Amino acid sequence: MTNHSLGKAFLTAQTWALLVVVLFTTRPLLAQPTPDSDPRVAKAVASVSESRLRQLVQQLAAFGTRHTLSNSTSSTSGIGAARQWIFDELKRTSPKLQVSFDTYQLAPQGRILREVELRNVIAVLPGRSPRRIYVTAHYDSVNAGGVASVTRPVGQAAVDPQMRADQEFDTPAPGANDNASGTALTLELARVLAESGMEFDATLVFALWAGEEQVSIGAHAHAARLAADKTTVVEAVFNSDIVGNSRGGNGVVDAESVRVYSEGPEDSMSRAIARYVQARGAVYLPSHRVRLMARADRFSRGSDHMAFNQLGFAGVVFREANEDFSRQHAQADVVEGIDFAYLAQNTRLSLASVASLAVAPPAPRVNDAKGASTIGRQPSGYDANLRWDPSPTAVTYRIYWRDTWTNDWQHSQVVGNVTTVVLPNVSIDDFVFGVSAIGPSGSESLISPYVAVSQRLPDVKMAP
Repeated sequence: MTNHSLGKAFLTAQTWALLVVVLFTTRPLLAQPTPDSDPRVAKAVASVSESRLRQLVQQLAAFGTRHTLSNSTSSTSGIGAARQWIFDELKRTSPKLQVSFDTYQLAPQGRILREVELRNVIAVLPGRSPRRIYVTAHYDSVNAGGVASVTRPVGQAAVDPQMRADQEFDTPAPGANDNASGTALTLELARVLAESGMEFDATLVFALWAGEEQVSIGAHAHAARLAADKTTVVEAVFNSDIVGNSRGGNGVVDAESVRVYSEGPEDSMSRAIARYVQARGAVYLPSHRVRLMARADRFSRGSDHMAFNQLGFAGVVFREANEDFSRQHAQADVVEGIDFAYLAQNTRLSLASVASLAVAPPAPRVNDAKGASTIGRQPSGYDANLRWDPSPTAVTYRIYWRDTWTNDWQHSQVVGNVTTVVLPNVSIDDFVFGVSAIGPSGSESLISPYVAVSQRLPDVKMAP
């Protein structure tokens, strides 16, 4: 079908949608088109403080190490002092934040070489609804003597320095970029959003994880608890890990872009979050390019968002544009390696994305009780019949479509306060469709894609 014929078909669909609006609308439509930029979000973005980010990173690095198995009783150094300071900093930030330790008693396992009490630090900013948006980073650090595993010769077996029985857990590991940068970003978002005066539909959860350097064990324990509860709705996880350095170890400087990794397949909700970040960045921070990466994380590496993805909660991770591996997991990861203007830009991007999503309605549900997409070929058998459940607080909806071989949405159309749209003579075999909800202020949700359920062929039985 040509673009022209698709356009003609869509005009017919608009007429259909208009009829549904006239007959069934009970909530007002938007009186007039609203700008892409929300002045409340723009004001919050402008409130990010580069100087506070610097102070936060300096303080975190000053604990000497934040290794998960380091000193937990000192008031000035080690993991215990660091987590208590983060807790107190969040308490000082705003009385609106509900701050707590998320505590687990761990048995020896993997890189956890002895029993230990692990504490994540959680701050909740309640919204009008219980749906949750997580803003996360890991606050632990490690000195593994560099990152030989990144630069070792191809084919050479990996040797995990964290599995040595004689390792010293209190050796200096300032972790300024990995990951005081992401921790400072998360603390700054907590401050700005708590002080913003904005009313959020979603409940915001600011989570600082321990145990990331031991394969995301703190985030995994928390996500597993959520999954076992079965009642908590986590709409998105925005994770920041290594986001403060603009000069790569190869000498390349890039302070004008950031990488966002998201797990596939193409129409996963993780990819929907990544596309949302790129769209919000284009509105609020057009000079800062969002580079979407079509993989869960860097090659054979990972972070805390992957624990959430594994358990069914969609998440993405922000990474600086060009890393310096020589500073990672080493004593050389010091404050002098941070470009605070660049860190501030990454903080603004994250804030614009989180705030925009938090004020928007929840994404429409496009699956039935059995998980099948509510899309069909009715009434002619050759049409695209899109249906979805109403989204609370939505006043109108936007449908999206694109060619099946294309990753990014190519076309969109606001269709009114309806929950069904028919596109005559538009084959659902040839296009991918999605729908988002728009609130009274023009804030837009994530896009819910219509995804076909994979069909498994039955085994072939052979005659004896």
